[in-house]
Amino acid sequence: MDRVVNLTKRRGLIFPSSEIYGGFRSTWDYGPLGVLLKRNVKDAWWRSMVQLRDDVVGIDAAILMAPRVWEASGHIATFTDPLVDCRSCKERFRADHLPESGACPSCGAKASFTEARQFNLMFKTFVGPVEDDASVAFLRPETAQGIFVNFKNVQTATRRKPPFGIAQVGKSFRNEITPGNFTYRTREFEQMEMEFFVPPADGPKWFEYWVEERFGWYVEHGIPEGKLRIRPHDPAELSHYSTGTSDIEFEYPWGWGELEGVANRTDYDLKQHAEFSGEDLTFFDQEADAHYVPHVIEPAAGADRATLAFLLAAYEEEEVNGEKRILLRLDKRLAPTKVAVLPLSRKETLAPLTAEVAGILRPHFQIDLDDAGSIGRRYRRQDEVGTPYCVTVDFDSLEDRSVTVRERDTMKQDRIPITGLRAYVRDRFES
Repeated sequence: MDRVVNLTKRRGLIFPSSEIYGGFRSTWDYGPLGVLLKRNVKDAWWRSMVQLRDDVVGIDAAILMAPRVWEASGHIATFTDPLVDCRSCKERFRADHLPESGACPSCGAKASFTEARQFNLMFKTFVGPVEDDASVAFLRPETAQGIFVNFKNVQTATRRKPPFGIAQVGKSFRNEITPGNFTYRTREFEQMEMEFFVPPADGPKWFEYWVEERFGWYVEHGIPEGKLRIRPHDPAELSHYSTGTSDIEFEYPWGWGELEGVANRTDYDLKQHAEFSGEDLTFFDQEADAHYVPHVIEPAAGADRATLAFLLAAYEEEEVNGEKRILLRLDKRLAPTKVAVLPLSRKETLAPLTAEVAGILRPHFQIDLDDAGSIGRRYRRQDEVGTPYCVTVDFDSLEDRSVTVRERDTMKQDRIPITGLRAYVRDRFES
């Protein structure tokens, strides 16, 4: 884990937030390569969940919502964690995360903890110039409620009938008591959620479908099957609205942890919002001549957790010609930079052709033009950030109008005419 964290900072993937001020606990900034990687993860999710399906549409709901939304959803009353204080060092912890030994995770003492008290995880803010009870609002702790309150709008506008889904990618905020493990548990994070509305009788069938579908997505995008597992929730840990929940877990360096949850939320959310808002949120099935409240299957993933899992699964160290090579074997679709253009020398004679090659590739692929250091060192830099292909412009290129293309994983090299370079790279990304 330490090697991956160090790599992310050294190569511009992830930085501690506000680092020049000493940092701000459990907040992280995605650097030039990290923002590309996370965007590619989100784009891959959107492509699978929306673009390639005819039964899912997308929205982008506001972060600030009417406070009644959170009353209806139960977040104001029940979105809490049990909080305890260590009497020795005064640090605070979730009571359900304490070690079995009873020792304080911070000071190590055989701690006597205070009685657990419930702590609401929502961030409170105020709307407008006056800070009073009438102006209280909350930063959303999940993106799902923005979908539920828009169910009628989307269904009417798109003329969809169940089964159909509404997908969303966006920021959420939770005032976690014990954030940690790098970007795994933070107070500000991005979610990739989809609510799939189905006839009540079809809920169990679609629940099983989405568990398998989402598990397969991670495998398809490069995480070995042996690093993943499906863990059904025990009845005692199910949310009050759920008749079934399964977590897709990844084997992180500290152990198995939730990567994505898939839940059968039944009709709880739509019924709650119908009751609190007074709006009719039933669906009229013309064929059956009947109204019903759809049940909802929810696959909910974290973009930050997924990005971290893909990084950890891709990280590899190997020996090549007596030297250590670090590389990220990222799926080509997720790699931050797709092609690196590397002039063999900084001599001015290579500059025009290097610019020409970069100009051919740049409109079609995210590229990096790197001319600093030896060619071997530059290959290693690109391996470390998962760049699938390096294109070297050398002095022979001036004569034969060809370049050398090196593949990341095998290090195999091909000599390719510049006129066929774009098609050569495109074919390898489409294969």
